[in-house]
Amino acid sequence: MDKEKSRRLPKEAKGNVEPESLRQIEAFLDMMRGERGSSKNTCESYHRDLVNFTLFLHQTKKKIKTASAADIQSYQRHLGAADFSGKTIARRLSSLRQFYQFLLTEEWRQDDPMVLIETPKLKRSLPKTATEQEIIQLLQTAAQQKNADGFRMLAMMELLYGSGLRVSELISLKISQIPQHGGVIMIQGKGGKERMVPLSPPAQTAIKEWLAHRAETLKTASDGKKIPSIWLFPSYSNQGHMTRQNFAVQLKNLAITAKLDHHKFSPHVLRHAFATHLLEHGADLRTVQQLLGHADIATTQIYTHVTDDRKKALVQNYHPLRQKPLKKK
Repeated sequence: MDKEKSRRLPKEAKGNVEPESLRQIEAFLDMMRGERGSSKNTCESYHRDLVNFTLFLHQTKKKIKTASAADIQSYQRHLGAADFSGKTIARRLSSLRQFYQFLLTEEWRQDDPMVLIETPKLKRSLPKTATEQEIIQLLQTAAQQKNADGFRMLAMMELLYGSGLRVSELISLKISQIPQHGGVIMIQGKGGKERMVPLSPPAQTAIKEWLAHRAETLKTASDGKKIPSIWLFPSYSNQGHMTRQNFAVQLKNLAITAKLDHHKFSPHVLRHAFATHLLEHGADLRTVQQLLGHADIATTQIYTHVTDDRKKALVQNYHPLRQKPLKKK
């Protein structure tokens, strides 16, 4: 086992995951990266889930390659007894499902033990969102900060809320992706799939203002000159661009400055607001699906429940007969 792979294992796994199982897991992850374009975070999640199952099997001296349906059901019961949430259990079983499909395809197994495993049904929670007034308040507060940090925050906000980008897509934008003219940007989303999203006029203006101050945030070389960066939002992080965590913290700080509940806001909330507000103003579901980059329209349909709930609340709160039942004659 090489040093890099050893460092990626959970602390309790070192010495307990035999090399053959680790090689099979790594082969699976190589396929996910190469053929399906899975992100680093997705592969790390698969890796963690598969290693945890391997550790469970290690207690009974079994291997992941030859695990039976009964072993997986035992693991499922173990997770339930340990008070793991239904969502976590479903995700771990999904990782195993993908892994055993890979073993079957590669002919490393002649059967798929997951065909006998039922995934627990989950009640799908509605996405958290924000009102239009709250978003306007955030944007206005960001616009009042006339410095590099303020211009950057406004540009990132306008891109998230105005174009519905994922936060991972936002922070990894390159300068070369920003069009010199026109209001459309090409985004590479999950699985390497590309989609075109519009740049609103406010977003175009915010980006232009940010680019005028962007050099202030570049690293400085020993000779005092600024070091060029390919990223639209460069930083001193290991990746070279703004991190998800840093942006999330800055967004919460902005909410506090705007006198809003900072617990309510995360980068994903702005993406949810983008979709919800479009539907509330009459956009069709298929268009919203394409803008968000959802592979399945069922994923987008969750937003219709949000708008339906709001409509019901409006009727219950403002209809003249809400508290006045009709009198019988």
